[in-house]
Amino acid sequence: MTRIAFGMMRLPLFDEEDQTSVDFEQVDRMAELCMEKGVNFFDSAYPYHFGESEKAIKRAVVERYPRDSYIVSDKFPTMIIQEESQLQPIFDEQLERTGLDYFDYYMVHNVSEFSQHGWKDIDSFSFCKRMKDEGKIKKLGLSSHAQPKELDEILNDHPEMEFILLQLNYLDWENESIQSKGVYEVARKHNLPIFVMEPLKGGILANVPPEAEKLMRDCNGQSPVVWALRYFMGLEGVEVVLSGASTYEQLEENIGIFETAEPLNDEEMEVIKQVVDIINNNIAVDCTKCNYCLDYCPTDINIPKLFEFYNSDNIIGVEDWTPVGNAYINYARTGHPIASDCIECEACVNECPQHLPIPDLLQDVAKHFETPNNGF
Repeated sequence: MTRIAFGMMRLPLFDEEDQTSVDFEQVDRMAELCMEKGVNFFDSAYPYHFGESEKAIKRAVVERYPRDSYIVSDKFPTMIIQEESQLQPIFDEQLERTGLDYFDYYMVHNVSEFSQHGWKDIDSFSFCKRMKDEGKIKKLGLSSHAQPKELDEILNDHPEMEFILLQLNYLDWENESIQSKGVYEVARKHNLPIFVMEPLKGGILANVPPEAEKLMRDCNGQSPVVWALRYFMGLEGVEVVLSGASTYEQLEENIGIFETAEPLNDEEMEVIKQVVDIINNNIAVDCTKCNYCLDYCPTDINIPKLFEFYNSDNIIGVEDWTPVGNAYINYARTGHPIASDCIECEACVNECPQHLPIPDLLQDVAKHFETPNNGF
């Protein structure tokens, strides 16, 4: 049976330009809701909110509930590992941040070609296995944005993995870059329990184009969020779906869906195919707002924010003035770095799990919004 977990990657913020400005009181309430509803699984990672996500687990969960009443999963940050001497201090820091003596589930994070130095040149897998042998990890797995062939090779090399976290959603199922279906099949081949990240693709599947939403509601009256989360209920091997909710209300909605929903039927799956075509014809950038790029931009551009502006304006589909365009102008005039500030250093590119050509896309954003008609 598929269960939902609170994925603490996009926590509510007081200032969306500051990923450390977490609204801890709202997070406390969200954790209370989870525990009341029997959703006792909480997921974090070392870089989420620059460490504040792990601290939120300590405050909202660890300090308030008995240790045997909840489950915590965390991840080892291969992306930042440069030398072996970092391994133990980072792991110890994670235990300290969360206030835990051990992790129920722990992953070698983002195992793919972009992070090879941190898991291949430096053997993070062996280190994590040692932590498990010492009782500081109960179940050891990995998260990955690798392509199917590469993922198969990784799992052949590491049969000790006990579960896997993958990006799965209906929009990425046949996507040539993400290949959700392909990596799902690899995980099934290796008989690994599957955890799901990005079920709503960073909110894209919660805010589909009006034409797509009409198809969904005409079919069964349900919202795009319900459709996206129901998609996993018919997939064998999927045990946990991470809800990356950013507000109490979003989390409440997601939990409610899992309490009553059923897998999509054949008619609904045909509607999904039409919805995918509509989204692909309207969306400009497949950004999931994971924020991994933020720490690497020398000009401090909030890349996911600018892509959100761009996607929203494209979904509206109006060439003249729009509220989104006005919001971009106001964003620029209040002193925030914008798309044209990109110096094309490409430091962000290797950090993007979606394999996006970010500098090229920022040029598109600039051409779209930063025009003489808009006062640029």
